[in-house]
Amino acid sequence: MATYKEAGVDISTGEEFVRRIKPIVRETFSPHVLSDIGHFGAFFDAHFPDYTHPVLVSSVDGVGTKLRVAVAMQKYDTIGQDLVNHCVNDIAVCGAKPLYFLDYYAAAKLDLNAAVEVVKGFAKACSENGCSLIGGETAEMPTIYDEGDFDVAGMIVGVVEKDKIITGAGIQKGDVLVGMASSGLHTNGYSLMRTALLGKYHVDSYVKELEQTVGDALLTIHKSYYSTIRLLIEHLDVRGFSHITGGGIVGNTMRIIPKGLSISVNWNTWQQQPIFQFIQNAGSVPDEEMRSAFNLGIGCIAIVAPKDVDRAMAIIFGQNEKPYVIGEVV
Repeated sequence: MATYKEAGVDISTGEEFVRRIKPIVRETFSPHVLSDIGHFGAFFDAHFPDYTHPVLVSSVDGVGTKLRVAVAMQKYDTIGQDLVNHCVNDIAVCGAKPLYFLDYYAAAKLDLNAAVEVVKGFAKACSENGCSLIGGETAEMPTIYDEGDFDVAGMIVGVVEKDKIITGAGIQKGDVLVGMASSGLHTNGYSLMRTALLGKYHVDSYVKELEQTVGDALLTIHKSYYSTIRLLIEHLDVRGFSHITGGGIVGNTMRIIPKGLSISVNWNTWQQQPIFQFIQNAGSVPDEEMRSAFNLGIGCIAIVAPKDVDRAMAIIFGQNEKPYVIGEVV
């Protein structure tokens, strides 16, 4: 007689997982959340009295092969933060305030302790960014994933006043690119990183120039720029923002540059974190490959008029961020 458990899916483990995460998730709830964890759908009150014409902004993403590093390190408390912060940045650069986040967690077999650690990361980052973790899905799929492997994805929804949506449409020739320092690789370029380091280093290898192990350097949390972006929007007429993910500085920033314009980047105006030079040296990676795969030390860019550069730099610095003038619109 065949059973679901013998097929590799343990319903009781999933139920225990939900029981464990309920108090963690509830701590992120705002008054807008109208349902508890476990319902078929998550309810969020979309009454926005402070908005004249509210527009919902959404984004979905994953953390890619950074998961491989987490599994190798058996360290799962940062991956959830990476995912939330990544999604928050994606809508923050459009001018949006994050409202709620939903996650998808899939594994060959549910490891309760690892899964709870991931959700703790979701909850921590949601709280830090002022949004609610209102639901998710957990799946056991032993025929899809290898033993010990898992994957996570997330979706965020935010709100912005229609006439305050930031698209980059107002960007002009001569505008200045003000970069904000990244914390490291964030969540992009890990496949190239693995190729560059393959067979040469392990996650527990201590590297003097990194002042930590390879694994710890690679699991550095993807930074959220939400609070800094909000301050810049409040005090300046920011022409556009770019979140530097896959595609690098040029690839991502060109997504918001109006037709007929381009950007000129001075690659020597900021100091990259040691991890980038370490990867490039280990894999003999050409500069162009590095620039297209990694953020190279700049995680977010604000595009402002020349007259606003000093004020933008001061605001970013006041948020304990490192600002750099890295180029201009041409």
